[in-house]
Amino acid sequence: MVLRGPFFALLSVGILFAILGAFDPGMFLLIWPYNAAVLLLAIIAYAAAPSGANLSIERKFDPVMSVRENNLVRLLITNHGRQPISFLLRDEAPESFLADKREFEVHLLPGQTTEIRYHVTPAKRGDFFFRGSFIRAKSFGGIVYRQTLIPTRQIVRVYPNVLALRKFDLLKQRGHLKQIGVRRSRLKGIGTDFESLRDYVPGDDYRKIEWKATSRRGKLIVKEFESERNQPVILVIDTGRLMMADVENTEKFDLVLDAALLLCNAAATANDQVGVLVYGDRVQRWISPKRGRTQVGLIIEALHALKAEPFEPDSLGAFSFLAAKWKRRGLIVVFTDLETPEAAKQILHVLGPLAKRHICLVVTVSDPEVRTASAMTITGERQMYEKTAAILYQEERVMAQLLLNQVGVRTLDAEPKELGSALVNYYLDVKATARL
Repeated sequence: MVLRGPFFALLSVGILFAILGAFDPGMFLLIWPYNAAVLLLAIIAYAAAPSGANLSIERKFDPVMSVRENNLVRLLITNHGRQPISFLLRDEAPESFLADKREFEVHLLPGQTTEIRYHVTPAKRGDFFFRGSFIRAKSFGGIVYRQTLIPTRQIVRVYPNVLALRKFDLLKQRGHLKQIGVRRSRLKGIGTDFESLRDYVPGDDYRKIEWKATSRRGKLIVKEFESERNQPVILVIDTGRLMMADVENTEKFDLVLDAALLLCNAAATANDQVGVLVYGDRVQRWISPKRGRTQVGLIIEALHALKAEPFEPDSLGAFSFLAAKWKRRGLIVVFTDLETPEAAKQILHVLGPLAKRHICLVVTVSDPEVRTASAMTITGERQMYEKTAAILYQEERVMAQLLLNQVGVRTLDAEPKELGSALVNYYLDVKATARL
């Protein structure tokens, strides 16, 4: 039972009897009977209010939710009773989820079904529970609410940003990948695999003209080619202590997972083989490179519950393992963090030999706050220290990248918002220039 304003208004009338009792002691005798009557009225109102026993609620959402994204939740509410019912509904999403709305006013006729939609934004990956759905049915006179718990407890699994993969696929189908910073949607024009025919435009290579199609259509037609497929892309992900650092209130490891899965999806879309090696103080996951959308699902499942840990990563063990497991030339993308030249020298010992056989790319996440601090105007002693520290930090990272570049290891350092698109663009450039 949830007591409302009208109940307390009625109960406050008893104060009048207490005031009158100062002049007529007999009025004190009316206080307790009056209060008992008000309580009895509340009990009767509670008993008469709809119980929600004839309601059913079905909650629907995607099998997996994406972290830090708006995920749609649908509630299908049905009144199986013979009387109309009005109530206030509160769906109890996990405490760590941010919901755009939590309470809804609902009115249902007998046999009617309605749908309510809202969005939740999970802050972390992992397994969580919707705890149930509460309804508050208003009694006559609005004296009390009758609160009932509808058992809709339901597990929800939160993964890296799966919605971004769907958006990538949708934009690719429509040829609008430029909206997310990807420069091209199809790898046409370079390679040996025939892709399609199209009308000739000035500047096209005459060697690409398809003469049979030209004679049939009465206008110049050229062939389009795409880069060769079935090339291996291996994602190597570091779960060591440096990946626990926060950038824009999100761990670097989570930002890396989002970018890695976007690259994984792009490679699978191009029909390339995709594999994953995850390591911390030991090798934690190894998924051998394979083609197909099923491989993307396996990788998402393998990565969704991983977390960065406060240990020093064993780079030597990880890359020795990779060298033993995979011999064929491929694109090896290493997601880690390099804050100092000393850190770069450590990884060079193991990544340098691999760079002689493979295309090796080291991907790091840069912090926008450091860039802002390095460009700030100095107005006091504190700003001077902050700007100096930011500049020195940036210089250390640049020196670390240069050390890797000198032995043929490519580097990509990008802020969170550009990381995914920059990574996919690099992959597409490698494909387009046939470097694999």
